[in-house]
Amino acid sequence: MSGIILRTENLTKSFGGLVAVSNVNLKVAQGTVHAIIGPNGAGKTTLFNLITGVLKPTSGKVYFEDRDITGKPPHYISSLGLTRSFQIYSIFPNLTVLENIRLAVQAKWKNVRWDFIHPTSHYKDVVWEAMRIASITGLYGKTNILASSLTPGDKRKLEIAIALAGNPKLIALDEPTAGVSLEEVAPIVRLIKKLRDEMKKTVVVIEHKIDVVLEVADKVSVMNQGSILAEGSPKEIVENREVQKIYLGE
Repeated sequence: MSGIILRTENLTKSFGGLVAVSNVNLKVAQGTVHAIIGPNGAGKTTLFNLITGVLKPTSGKVYFEDRDITGKPPHYISSLGLTRSFQIYSIFPNLTVLENIRLAVQAKWKNVRWDFIHPTSHYKDVVWEAMRIASITGLYGKTNILASSLTPGDKRKLEIAIALAGNPKLIALDEPTAGVSLEEVAPIVRLIKKLRDEMKKTVVVIEHKIDVVLEVADKVSVMNQGSILAEGSPKEIVENREVQKIYLGE
């Protein structure tokens, strides 16, 4: 059985009188795809923000590889090997695909001084790494295209490419198929599987499309009103009557 790479203990976040996340105990096994689903307003993105340091919890703990990362800043958490994509596109639209990935690689490489305008002695190494990541994510033939000109699906791939720049152990994806056409969903699904099966990454994904969850997830956590309602395999979740009533509207 895989070890636990990420866990939370009684994680809670309140905004004034509103409790957005309430006593969440989440365990993510290493080398798996763990999906988090639930209706709008269930607390999924807030949970992601607590885990990745965007928000500080009101109470509770977050552990990554048994290291307490509660309330640590995002750049510190990312340096440990936990990176994320966002629900809203987080790319530089006026830069090319290669430039977007190259900047991410440069930001992650330590102990090297960079100059974005003037190539450094490490420039070729950075470009090679950026091209390698572009190839992994299916963007190799589009490296000279402006990010603003990409299709929604390719923009999502670029976000994943940027997240891969630091060779993370865990990637948190916030709705990677949001706004993507039906034809472009399948390549993203294949990429998520590739991250797990070939690259041995752990993936935590917020996803609204149940068919995507059924295809990629090893385990599913269902959130409702800030708490975890149910957990299990995709099959177990689909057959869970409480989930059907609250999440699926039955």
